[in-house]
Amino acid sequence: MSGRPLRLLFTLPWATRSGGAEEMLQALIEGGPGHGYESEVAFLQDGPWPQALRAEGVPVYVLGAGRVRELHTGARAVLRLARVLRRRRPDVLLNWVGKTQLYGSPAAVLAGMGGRVVWWQHAIPTGHWLDRCATALPAVAIGCTSHAAAEAQRGIRPARPMFVVAAGTRAPTPGEGAPPVGLPDLPAGTPVLGLVARLQPWKGQDRLVRAAALLRERGQAVHVLLVGGDSWELAPAYAQALPRLIAELGMREHVTMTGEVPDAGPYIDRMDILVNASDPEPFGIVLLEGMARGVAVVAVDNGGPREIVQNGVTGVLARSGEPAALADALEPLLASPELRARLAAAGRERQRAEFTEGAMCGRFAEQMRRLVAARRPARDG
Repeated sequence: MSGRPLRLLFTLPWATRSGGAEEMLQALIEGGPGHGYESEVAFLQDGPWPQALRAEGVPVYVLGAGRVRELHTGARAVLRLARVLRRRRPDVLLNWVGKTQLYGSPAAVLAGMGGRVVWWQHAIPTGHWLDRCATALPAVAIGCTSHAAAEAQRGIRPARPMFVVAAGTRAPTPGEGAPPVGLPDLPAGTPVLGLVARLQPWKGQDRLVRAAALLRERGQAVHVLLVGGDSWELAPAYAQALPRLIAELGMREHVTMTGEVPDAGPYIDRMDILVNASDPEPFGIVLLEGMARGVAVVAVDNGGPREIVQNGVTGVLARSGEPAALADALEPLLASPELRARLAAAGRERQRAEFTEGAMCGRFAEQMRRLVAARRPARDG
């Protein structure tokens, strides 16, 4: 193995990119050649992302799996992946989420490569059956994007070795991306509070809208920009309820919902404060995107944001995700453009110093090298 790049094979359930976990993996794939590893990807289904990776020259395999409960389809996908593993012999099989651990670990055992399995815990687990099943299956280690996720994962048995690799993001190129569309003309000086996320209850779009309504009652003229749609139709009822809530609160003229957008960057540029209202948030890569663009950030003092935001220095941490707590955290920033600018500048410096894509790829590559170096040949059998 000495003198050649490590060969990694990732497994993915999604065929589209619309969230932080997907963006993190895309950056890891792109950064591999510069950090001593090469990537291949096995998808459970075909779609835009596998097609784009093929066009970039990345080896891609489509396993054709259905839903987890479709046992016959799942068994065929496991056998297909086992054949890929026997043929490609990667140094590490990295199942990028718990769902693909259900396929990847059995396939690796069938291929005689059970000692090469790693899986990634992106969430802060709460004992869901999928997390328990994924943990029960063979793996030499579990990776996490935050120490908060790792600490929660340690509560699931059996215990597995853990490691943490914080995500990173790249600095934006001036003028990149299509101009944002659908944004209203606002009165001069109206601060824009933005949230970028899929429309799901735990992301907290409703809490930010309620917080903005409270702020307007306190005399703060704010506008809310909600960037994102109901990706994969995970929460259609929530997506349908948000416009009704906005109307009930009398906020129709003060909230803009963009739906799905190809690039959130130009929308972040229009924000005065980027808010992460998730409670808890496993990591919060969108906070890094805001910091990289010189936007002040506010998040909940829980989970991953504690590892990104230094309260009062590089951003603000709200005491909880409740609307009143968010409003209280936002109000000093709304009252002081100077404070916003100071926190935004410090946040950008912290992102550049610790949370770049290059730093992330370097941390990831080092962990992969350690795992491969520690592997005993007998464990592959």
